[in-house]
Amino acid sequence: MTDVRELVASARSGSIRSAGRLLSLVEGERREEVLAALDPAAASARVVGVTGPPGAGKSTTIGALVGAYRQRGLRVAVLAVDPSSPYSGGALLGDRIRMAAHATDPGVLIRSLATRGHLGGLAAAVPAAVRVLAALDYDLVLLETVGVGQSEIEIAAVADPTIVVLTPGAGDAVQAAKAGLLEVADLLVVNKADRDGADRTVRDLRTEIGVPILKLVAAKGEGLPELVEAIETHHRADTLTRRTARAHAQILSLAQTRLRSHPDLARLAADVAAGRRDPYTAADLLVRGSGPPDPPDHRILTDPSSLA
Repeated sequence: MTDVRELVASARSGSIRSAGRLLSLVEGERREEVLAALDPAAASARVVGVTGPPGAGKSTTIGALVGAYRQRGLRVAVLAVDPSSPYSGGALLGDRIRMAAHATDPGVLIRSLATRGHLGGLAAAVPAAVRVLAALDYDLVLLETVGVGQSEIEIAAVADPTIVVLTPGAGDAVQAAKAGLLEVADLLVVNKADRDGADRTVRDLRTEIGVPILKLVAAKGEGLPELVEAIETHHRADTLTRRTARAHAQILSLAQTRLRSHPDLARLAADVAAGRRDPYTAADLLVRGSGPPDPPDHRILTDPSSLA
């Protein structure tokens, strides 16, 4: 069995391979063992979430941010939440050439996380991975998600700020609104802003949301200093109220994930479907984590025929 403390020591000495092994362990059955081996006094890492529709240029934006923060001397980790497969090797990062400039940098770690296959789900895997990275002296964690589902809500509970990347065109903004992306945005970025329609997209977005909106051409670095400054401004304005709200969301997300995988859920659902228990009682039992194994054998449905 892998010795966790040896892995921690190796990773802290600069081994990217050992860091990757630790992240694999913390995503699975040995999470508690890994977390217990970390220095409890380790400083926390800043977390910046980057999400948006496919093709918006999230990977290019992240690559540019990695470069900007490396110039400031920060150690940076990238966690790409891949909705497809744990074996993709980081498909969400798209064309990995965009990140190739940082692949050999010992101050940069790039890791793909699948939305499925983690013990406790993504909501549990990401905060644990961030704790590992903080203990390994990474200053900043950039989280990338694809912007099409529950992942964004879970990431918003961890990240501050959450950046939503869009491209010029009314359709992109409309789809983002429909997908609920605007609800999690702390900063909005209109990437590829050298294209026609960028100004109109910014105007349209300003009617929908009150957060800062920035124009960016990530591939050329245009607008990058303004984006970094907006991130820093948001970070400096962090308050106990905001931190409490993130903790609240994170606890709820973790609780929901655990309830969805609770061993009693299937039995309680069968009881409700068969009319042996009402859904309100079943929900109470599920939240409490225990209940009578054999519910009363009588119908609780309001349909009179069920009493026949």
